[in-house]
Amino acid sequence: MTVADHRTMRLPMVEIFQTVEGEGAKAGFPTTFVRVFNCNLRCTWCDTTYSYAPHQPAFYATIGEIVAQVDGYGNSYVCLTGGEPLMHGEKSLALVKALSEVSCVQDLHVETNGAVSLAPFVQLRQTEEDAGGKLRFVMDWKLPASGEAERMIAENLSLLGAQDELKFVIADERDFQAACEVLDRCQTAALPLFSPVWETMPPARLVELILASGRKDVKLNMQIHKVIWHPETRGV
Repeated sequence: MTVADHRTMRLPMVEIFQTVEGEGAKAGFPTTFVRVFNCNLRCTWCDTTYSYAPHQPAFYATIGEIVAQVDGYGNSYVCLTGGEPLMHGEKSLALVKALSEVSCVQDLHVETNGAVSLAPFVQLRQTEEDAGGKLRFVMDWKLPASGEAERMIAENLSLLGAQDELKFVIADERDFQAACEVLDRCQTAALPLFSPVWETMPPARLVELILASGRKDVKLNMQIHKVIWHPETRGV
C-alpha cells in the first residue's frame, strides 16, 4: 500500500480542536487535539464516555483530511487521544506516522490505555526519522478502581522510554498502593504521573500520600482544563 493509499484510510472521529494541553509534562502549551472514536475498555471513572459505543462517531475522516486540519492549526504540540487511538490496527499506525510527518508538529503525544500492544508503534519510532524525533506515549495504566486493571499488557511498561509518561489515575488509597507496587515491580524509564480522580480523590490527600510514601520520582498530575472550564465542558 502506498503513502497515497494510507492517506485515504478513513477513521471514526469524535473531534479535532485546539486548546492548551490540560495535563502531563506539556501542560499549558497550545495543542491540537485529535480524538478518535471508540475504546476497548470501559473504565468506571471515564470522563469521555461520548467517545465510544453506544455513542456514535461524530464524523468520519480520511488520514489526509485529519492531517490537513492539524497542519491548519499550526501548533507544535499534538495530542492523539480517544477513546483508545491505537485500537484501529493498521489505520492507527498510518495515522501516527502521518501526523509525525506534519512539518509544524514537534511533539506528538499519544494517550493510550495500556491494553493495546505498543510494540508496532515503538518499532515505528525506532525506524522512521520523524516519529523518532517527535512521537511520545502517555500510557494510562489502569488501577483496581477502574475495573480494567486485569486488561493491562505488562510488556508495554518495558517499551516506554525516557521521553514517555506513565500515568496512574488514582481513585482511592487502594489505587495509590497499587500504583506504587507497579513502579516497584516493573522497570520503566517513563515519567510516573499520579493523577487524582476528580470526584473521589481530593488532590490534597493525594499529595499527602505521595509525601508520606517518601517517593521522590513521581509527579502530581492535575487536569488544569477542569480548573479553567467546567469539568464536563467538551472541546476545550
